[in-house]
Amino acid sequence: MFSARLISLSWALCALFTQAIHAEPGKAPGLAEHSEGYASAQTCTACHVEETKAWKDSDHAWAMRLATPENVLGDFANAEFTDGKVNARFFKKADKFFVNTEGPDGKPTDFEIRYTFGFSPLQQYLVEMSRGRLQSLTIAWDSRPKAEGGQRWFSLYPGQHFTPDDPLHWTGRYQNWNAMCADCHSTNLLNNYDDKADAFATTWKEQNVGCQSCHGPAQAHVDWAEKAKEEGKPAGEYSALKDIGLQVDYAKLGSQGLVEQCASCHSRRQTLGIDAHVGKPLLDSAVPSTLRENLYHADGQIQGEVYVYGSFTQSKMYNAGVTCTDCHNPHTNKVKIEGNGLCMQCHTETPPKRFPSLQAKNYDTPEHHHHEVGSAGAQCVNCHMPEETYMVIDPRRDHSMRIPRPDLAAQTASPDACTTCHEDQKPEWASKAIEGWFGSPARPPHYGEDFHAARTGQPGSMEKLAAIITDLGKPAIVRATAADEIAAFGAPALPTLEQALKDKNPLVRNYAVSAFTTLPPVERVKRLLPLLDDPLQSVRDETVRALAGIPTIALPEASREPFKAALADYEKRLRGNASLPGNRLNLAVLLEREGRDLEAMDEYRAALKLDPYFTPARVNLVTLANNSLRPDEAEKSLRDGLALPDSPAPDRGNLAYMLALLLVEHGKPEEAVKWFGEAAQGLPGNPRIRYNQGLLLLQLKRVDEAKEALAAGLEQAGEDPDLLYAMIYLHGSTGDRKGAIGYLQRLMTVAPDDPRIEQAKSQLGVKAVRMSDLR
Repeated sequence: MFSARLISLSWALCALFTQAIHAEPGKAPGLAEHSEGYASAQTCTACHVEETKAWKDSDHAWAMRLATPENVLGDFANAEFTDGKVNARFFKKADKFFVNTEGPDGKPTDFEIRYTFGFSPLQQYLVEMSRGRLQSLTIAWDSRPKAEGGQRWFSLYPGQHFTPDDPLHWTGRYQNWNAMCADCHSTNLLNNYDDKADAFATTWKEQNVGCQSCHGPAQAHVDWAEKAKEEGKPAGEYSALKDIGLQVDYAKLGSQGLVEQCASCHSRRQTLGIDAHVGKPLLDSAVPSTLRENLYHADGQIQGEVYVYGSFTQSKMYNAGVTCTDCHNPHTNKVKIEGNGLCMQCHTETPPKRFPSLQAKNYDTPEHHHHEVGSAGAQCVNCHMPEETYMVIDPRRDHSMRIPRPDLAAQTASPDACTTCHEDQKPEWASKAIEGWFGSPARPPHYGEDFHAARTGQPGSMEKLAAIITDLGKPAIVRATAADEIAAFGAPALPTLEQALKDKNPLVRNYAVSAFTTLPPVERVKRLLPLLDDPLQSVRDETVRALAGIPTIALPEASREPFKAALADYEKRLRGNASLPGNRLNLAVLLEREGRDLEAMDEYRAALKLDPYFTPARVNLVTLANNSLRPDEAEKSLRDGLALPDSPAPDRGNLAYMLALLLVEHGKPEEAVKWFGEAAQGLPGNPRIRYNQGLLLLQLKRVDEAKEALAAGLEQAGEDPDLLYAMIYLHGSTGDRKGAIGYLQRLMTVAPDDPRIEQAKSQLGVKAVRMSDLR
């Protein structure tokens, strides 16, 4: 499980956003006065009685409710909760619910609960704050039965205490309902965020997830129904849904189009700041996250909280045309059949004709699952959809529906379903057991092996990622992940990504664009200009971002004004989405690319005000400030970041490294040595830190310390050529010829083509390295 700090950073980069329009800042959230096309929430219930009955106790119906005695599940009878330094007392006054707990000023205060949030297996509570904010308590009610461990208050961050100035404190940015979760818990929600005042005037059409969340604005349908009733016309006379005033025809969307409707909420994604696009492609309103590290294991299994879509689109079921509603009742949200019967709808002797590729075979037998009938091991989901628990008590299943591959555990560093259950065994044991059941068939290579190789910096990774991108037989999200990761290889990866720009799948195109931002303007325009007219908004946005800052003259004359308009619209939506540090960062980067450096620095500072731990904004601010002849601000920002408590080691190491380099640049080498040391502790796999530290110590004539630093680097990072060459230089410059030749031999072994070898030979006066030279 990740630390809360790392989870918060992931949320900050990929959290849910909605479009913001100009409105009076600081207004409490509530019902929208005007929502074009939307009907009153109550109008559906009169005609659609059965659907309403099914929906009323669903997760969607309970998504957000007023805090009334009927809706509040928690114990507010002066119940007290303590977890280390976290204390709270829950109580009632008349029919209102309150909590006494640490407020934004650090003092215990009474706060009224305004809304409930969800109901099973836990219920959270929202408190109304200034500037139109609703804040979610980090103490939640476990609504499971007592026999299952429920009916208690518990912390979502057990054992942890966040101070009021920490964005993870319940009054902080990452517990803010408006920015983090509002648009998926209400219907037609508009955040109405004012980026200058950092305030909201959020509105909804339905407080919870109602009919119009999935079926679209329904006023035209209500008007039709009323007219049809007056005229006595039966509904059967109308062949198309549009004839009865409904926007979305799920039958015409196709299987993947239907899945995308659910994915507008049930996905980890970056939304584009556009109104709800019911019935439209997902990439017209959001960009799904790739299978990136910390969200997914290398083989694509769920790791972070990713909301199903990214895992389901890896599955053979998705590719075959299976949809969410084949397994889930869309109104109750529950599975249609409990137990293996759900899978046996298709995996049986008589599979549905919709899926002609399915084998006519009953899989619910000991011959297939090799476990006792009725046992946990005999349940399809436990092998093919293993669980991961989030929010302490909320288990959710991986929807990639993969064949268990314990044989890949070592190659991918990913978990396997077998030893997740058989905790006392190793993956090798499980792999042998499966071979005993089914023989030893030729197992195909898995993309997880290639992603793991890329994540760990193994040789040949770029070529492996390139092969994934061009393999049209692999899921689009897998190919898009490869496009996202191959960009780190720079110029050598561009030929592959140039082909990806023309890919039929928009997600692949989307993640191929950003690699071209470093090209000269003319080259950028040459490759990216066609994507300004891409049919999907997300691809157009990514293209606008990549082209930002180019001289207008680099564009064809006919494209100049449309590009300016698209750029202005993109900036406007970024400002409306800037309620979280991730999008403040995106806004600042856009401004910096356009040469608006002072505005960009303001937005980097604003991002750090939202979250002082948000290292990407701090790194960019420091770099821009230093390049803008503001070295004092750069140094202060680095020292401020390093003074924060509980920073993740990689972030702290990166800031320490930047400060060390800055201090060298500003003539403070003695202090720089200290920060190089701290940077090396935080980033032990970065050999360049020890390389710079060693050379600096050598310049300061602290030879023994220089040797120690370089030796530590070789121990941490392995036989790095730069460190070996530095050792050759150090030993040679101090008269230790034998020591220098020893390191030269090691350099020749790991990097025989390194051009520095001949130079070192010349300096040491040797034509070839022989064993006699080492005696």
